[in-house]
Amino acid sequence: MTDRPSARQRRRQYAVFVLAGVAAVLAYLLFWPIEADPAAWQPPTGAPLAGANPVDHDLASVELLGLGASDGPEDVAIDAQGRLYAGMLDGRIMRFDQDGHHPEVFANTGGRPLGLAFDSMGHLVVADARRGLLRVDASGEVGRLANQFDGVPFMFTDDVDVGPSGTIYFTDASSKYGLEDYTTDFIEQRGTGRLMRFDASTGMIDLLLGDLNFANGVAIAPDESFVLVNETARYRIHRVWLTGPKAGQSEVFIDNLPGFPDGVSCNGIDRFWVAIVSPRSPVLDFAHPHAWLKRAMLRLPHFMLPKAKEYGYVIGLDLEGNAVNTMRDPSGASFSLITSVEEHDGMLYLGSLSRPSFARIARPSE
Repeated sequence: MTDRPSARQRRRQYAVFVLAGVAAVLAYLLFWPIEADPAAWQPPTGAPLAGANPVDHDLASVELLGLGASDGPEDVAIDAQGRLYAGMLDGRIMRFDQDGHHPEVFANTGGRPLGLAFDSMGHLVVADARRGLLRVDASGEVGRLANQFDGVPFMFTDDVDVGPSGTIYFTDASSKYGLEDYTTDFIEQRGTGRLMRFDASTGMIDLLLGDLNFANGVAIAPDESFVLVNETARYRIHRVWLTGPKAGQSEVFIDNLPGFPDGVSCNGIDRFWVAIVSPRSPVLDFAHPHAWLKRAMLRLPHFMLPKAKEYGYVIGLDLEGNAVNTMRDPSGASFSLITSVEEHDGMLYLGSLSRPSFARIARPSE
C-alpha cells in the first residue's frame, strides 16, 4: 500500500508548482524573442495647455450624422455643394447630403480610407492606410498617386491636406507597422513616420519631416507658409516652414498635449482644430522610460495592451500654437474617440475611427 503525501508535502509540491509557473511566465515576459525593439523615452509631465487659459466648452450636445450607413467614418470632407463625405471601415467612401442624410456609395478604395481632402479640381484626395495616396474623380473612379517613397513602401498612409497651390501634403504614420499594429508603434518609439509632399503637376514626392513617432494629422496654414503635422505618440505637433527665411526648417508648434492628437485641420482663417482621440495613458507613460518593461508589455496578448479611453476632446489653436478653445465630454457618451475635426459654415464636423456615425456641433464663439 502506497503512502499518501502528507498535508505538508502537498503544500510544498503546490508551492513548487506555483513558483515554476511564475518563473516560466517571467522568463517569457523578459526573454521571449519579439520583432519589436522598444526605445526608452521620458514623456513630459502633465502641464497646462500653452496659451492664456483656453475657454472650455461642452461637447455633449453633438448632432449625430450618417447613422446606419457604415462604421468608422474617420474623416469628413465637404465638397463645393456642401455634401458630406466619409471613409468607412469596409473601404467605402460614403456621400451624404448637407444634413448627413441620404447616404450613397461614392467610391470604394478596396482598402481603409482615412484622411480626405478636396483639391481645386473637385477631386477627392484620400490617404488610404492600406493602399497609399489615392485620388477619386467626380464619377467615383479611384486612382493611385503613390504607395512608396525612396524605395520605402507606405505602411500606414494616414492623413492628407491640399494647399492653395494644389500641392498635396500627407503622412505615412509608420513605415514599419500597419493599421492593425499601431499600438506596437506607439510603444516602440522608433520614429519611422514621415511627412511628405506630392507635386500634382510632376508626380514627384519629397520628404518634409521624418523620424516621427506616428505621423498623423496634416494641416496647411491659410497662406501655405507652413504645414503642421501631429506626432501622435509624443503628444505634440510640429510646424514645417514652406516659405520665408525659415523655409525647410521645423519646430515644435505645441508640446505636452493632454492626450493623443489625431487629426488636425485649418479653417483657412484663424484656427487650427485638433482632435484628441484619447487622453494619455498613465500605464504607457510609466512604461516609456523603461525599454525592458515595454518589451515585456509587447509579449502580452494584444487585448492586454493599453487601450484608448472613451473621451470626447477637441482643442482649438491660434496660428501661433496657443490653445484658444477646448471642447470636452469626459464621459464619452455623446461622441468619443474623435479622429478628425473639420470646420465648415460655422459648424465643426467630427470623425471617429470606430463609431457608427460622424457628428457636428456649432463652433464655439470663443
